[in-house]
Amino acid sequence: MLEGRDLIAQAQTGSGKTLAFALPIMERCDPSDRKVQALILTPTRELARQVGDVFHDLSKGSGLKVTLLYGGVAYGPQEKALHNGTHVVVGTPGRVLDHLRRRTLRVDKLQIMILDEADEMLDRGFAPDVERILAMTPRSRQTALFSATTPDWVHRIASKHLVEPEVVTSERIEELEPDIDQVVMEVYREDKFQVLVRLLKEELDGTTVVFGRTKHGVRNLGRKLEAMGFRVSVLQGNLGQNQRDREVARFREGHAKVLVATNVAARGLDILHIARVINYDIPDTPELFTHRVGRTGRMGRSGQAITLVAATDLSKLQEIERGIGRKLPRITSKGEPIAVKSAPTSARTPSRGFGRRRWSRRRAMA
Repeated sequence: MLEGRDLIAQAQTGSGKTLAFALPIMERCDPSDRKVQALILTPTRELARQVGDVFHDLSKGSGLKVTLLYGGVAYGPQEKALHNGTHVVVGTPGRVLDHLRRRTLRVDKLQIMILDEADEMLDRGFAPDVERILAMTPRSRQTALFSATTPDWVHRIASKHLVEPEVVTSERIEELEPDIDQVVMEVYREDKFQVLVRLLKEELDGTTVVFGRTKHGVRNLGRKLEAMGFRVSVLQGNLGQNQRDREVARFREGHAKVLVATNVAARGLDILHIARVINYDIPDTPELFTHRVGRTGRMGRSGQAITLVAATDLSKLQEIERGIGRKLPRITSKGEPIAVKSAPTSARTPSRGFGRRRWSRRRAMA
């Protein structure tokens, strides 16, 4: 990064990717030039805020200004910050593109472009906006892609935008792997909601994130849990930004013990007190599965990950297991172990080293 090389960087969640691009940007930006010199694109507002917080902490006393650009809030304050001069912009593709088209954001002096969570950024839903933004930036820019997973198609798409990129993949050191006990809980003959309620009533030293598939489903699930007396925050894409901020703040500060969320919380939600992730609805891809589970077991802490599987989910579960390269341990809804067959042979995404040893011990102690 300091040499100005284009870069594709992959490292596991929690390994310090944000600092890996933030520190070189801090070194290379000139505080005396009020033009935008670095642009960081993120797939979600929450991740933009989180990256922005890192830059704000690092830039104290340096003279560098950081501006956040994302949707769900008024344009006025963002336009004012850009007019007054800023060195680093962190934003989501849609709002950044809007400012470029309005000419409130000018990037003629841009030196560094970062795509954070590049696999999602270059997915079909984001790629058009990202490519339009890239087309409006100087060709002489340095471009770097950072992500926890970089499937082959990310490299193919990146080849259009990067010049002889250096590819850096951090080695997976076993001692640094997340300490997460992961199981699949089969709920073939029980109501999935009642199983979830039973799990949430268990004693737990920390908070829980419950992932659902749709905005409507997550909203209804949150209401049902609140009606049963649980302290719940709900996070889904239809909320306005101020409301999203309030929900995350309630959960972060411990006022809510359960966060019910769509995949909007699968990336970038870095909260250390998350002790458990429950996949109420199984995700669509192995990559999303990896990111969801990675919300727990942060920074050397241990965590649990439970995936609730009905009979109709079996084919999707098999796809995920092929993607992560192994069979996941099974238990019944009562916590009893179920024998599983040998691991699948193919693997698109590296295994994160989740184990069953401590789960079995906890269940035995219970």
